[in-house]
Amino acid sequence: MTLSTREVVHDLHHHGDTEVGPGLVDLAVNVRAGTPPAWLRDRLTASLADLAAYPDPRDAVAAVAARHARGEDEVVPTAGGAEGFVLLARALRPRHAVVVHPQFTEPEAALRAAGHEVDRVVLDGDLTLDPAAVPEGADLVVVGNPTNPTSVRHPADVVAALTKPGRTLVVDEAFIDTAPGEPESLADRRDLPGLVVLRSLTKTWGLAGLRVGYALAPEDLAHRLRAAAPPWSVSTPALVALAACSTPAALAEADDAARALAGDREHLRTALDGLDGIEVRATPAASFVLARTPGRTDVRARLRALGWAVRRGDTFPGLDAEHVRIAVRAPEITDRFVDALRTVLA
Repeated sequence: MTLSTREVVHDLHHHGDTEVGPGLVDLAVNVRAGTPPAWLRDRLTASLADLAAYPDPRDAVAAVAARHARGEDEVVPTAGGAEGFVLLARALRPRHAVVVHPQFTEPEAALRAAGHEVDRVVLDGDLTLDPAAVPEGADLVVVGNPTNPTSVRHPADVVAALTKPGRTLVVDEAFIDTAPGEPESLADRRDLPGLVVLRSLTKTWGLAGLRVGYALAPEDLAHRLRAAAPPWSVSTPALVALAACSTPAALAEADDAARALAGDREHLRTALDGLDGIEVRATPAASFVLARTPGRTDVRARLRALGWAVRRGDTFPGLDAEHVRIAVRAPEITDRFVDALRTVLA
């Protein structure tokens, strides 16, 4: 793990949807296939009758607060997880901001757009987190768990060790529900100073186009985040989705999906392990796998020519063009993909 202050050019605004195109099988975007479910589509459709009124977040806030056993003043609905990073960048005035990479690039992009300088702690080797590598003087630290694109799930106590008085720790838990029971989540912790947890409904519920998520933060910081947001930035349908997906029945459905995902992920990992010329980085624990093709930077383009879209790795600080992120799909799709990958690697 290294601390990088050197300016390295990365396209921090590049995301997996850019890889997708007509005629391509999508393994670049991590949204669960077959979503949103019918019951959620029905709820969203019914919410259209209320579009003449301004959005009212109270029911959604109450549902999220009840889910996490937190006060309603600690819940901030956001227009997707990404808006949470923008609000933090507007609300905070860090003296020393640190982003742990490789990870989702929007936190750093938002901080830089707001005029903040950013240092990078870059994970290497097995891509696990060592709290001692984060500078003691950092007063804002951002880390993903599980981390995009590495798929590594860090132990909760390791992440919690980054908290201390005078520091804001932001934990991006957009993919935490890709495992049953959301292991290693800090969302319910109210005893850790300066902890902010960001969540997204995009991945598990298939709501990328709706833009819905939320932040959990101490009451004073949550107030600052709400003050930094534009009025009514979260739409009525998004708020309906937020309430609906916070119910015990919805959480049970997400757990069932996560159990199925674990089997599909293992199928993909086993298939990749059986190929020469590619290695799976670390231990994947989310809805995607990070892989490296040593000595080959042409794999993504060649796969694309065969009709497969995977996520390029070189836009993530700490990775290079030998890396690709592969979304977990049903075994029959994985088998077809691995046949194409075998052809490319040969």
